[in-house]
Amino acid sequence: MHRLKAADTAILVSLDFGENAYLDSLQELQQLALSDKLQVVAVVEGKRSRPDPTTYVGSGKVNEIAQLIAKTQASLIIFNHDLSPAQQRNLSIRLDCSVIDRTSLILDIFAQRAKSYEGKLQVELAQLEHLATRLVRGWTHLERQKGGIGLRGPGETQLETDRRLIKKRVKLLKEKLSILQRQRNVQRRSRQRTEVLSVSIVGYTNAGKSTLFNKLTRAHSYTADQLFATLDTTTRKLYLAGSGSAVISDTVGFIRELPHTLVAAFRATLEETVRADILLHVIDASNPARDEQVDEVNKILKEIGADTIPQVLILNKIDLIDLGTTSKGCIRDEYDRISRIRLSAKTGEGIELVRQALTEAIAENSRKLYENSKDSNWKLCYGTRTFLNEQNRNDYGIK
Repeated sequence: MHRLKAADTAILVSLDFGENAYLDSLQELQQLALSDKLQVVAVVEGKRSRPDPTTYVGSGKVNEIAQLIAKTQASLIIFNHDLSPAQQRNLSIRLDCSVIDRTSLILDIFAQRAKSYEGKLQVELAQLEHLATRLVRGWTHLERQKGGIGLRGPGETQLETDRRLIKKRVKLLKEKLSILQRQRNVQRRSRQRTEVLSVSIVGYTNAGKSTLFNKLTRAHSYTADQLFATLDTTTRKLYLAGSGSAVISDTVGFIRELPHTLVAAFRATLEETVRADILLHVIDASNPARDEQVDEVNKILKEIGADTIPQVLILNKIDLIDLGTTSKGCIRDEYDRISRIRLSAKTGEGIELVRQALTEAIAENSRKLYENSKDSNWKLCYGTRTFLNEQNRNDYGIK
């Protein structure tokens, strides 16, 4: 897949279709471009009721973009939308310039940030599955393989060769990921046997999840003020004085319009979230679009089957806003559980409340395990007693 170079200059294109989150989405696109080390030289905006089927933006905007390319010498055009293969091809031909969409940009960032073996496999799988939808007649991304000895089958067109090679590689990647998933399941079952509370930190990208993780565990996970600074799930054991321990995981951040190919490819990694006993949902309290971001995270949690797991909302970055002196450090729900915490993971304010929430969760988890164990033992004893009574009746000929 095309890898973007650090020296690339880009023009961003974003259309307003009357959506409430338009400005937030455009701002995120600019942050994504910066995270990918791109220099944004111009932003083209416009309003439409619906996308143009041929070029998405219409001929007038295509001409405007072409003029900007001539003026700025931009090497890349990034659309804040998902383009169809035909639209992407038409734009590339008319503009004589590389054209990618939001999904391709996110995939490129993931490709650069993945560090672990599993993470790299997952990103490559997502890239190939996305690329498979980009293969159209007369225009493919794998032209470098054209005429390669041993690559093309009898009577195959270049398009058929590309599809066959991608399908073969996707199958191999899925097999490798399946092996890693089985290993992860063995590790998870081992943790479950020890009856340790499983905690997963989730949230929108750049909300401060890794900073909170480092503060709790004294780990040194990579943190930066950029989107998708963390891709690989990191798990540590957290000891809480007087109450026991918990296993806590730092996970990849979510974003609106997260590509489905990425969600599917990272499903094995996200299983740490699905199998958790409690979620620490980190929210950037300083972001005006925090409510929409919470909705996006919950939408993805529902997609992966983690929407029923209890959450503690962590309102992070309170050092950047004025909440007033009357704001409480935490809020409890109707069951007297801590449900919301004000936190500055950077300064440490509120970190003891997070520890307290986890301590109470461990106590509740232990109580449930004890009650379940007691119930199981009662059923075992009752079943054994019933069997013995029946055996005695049979021995004495009593019906």
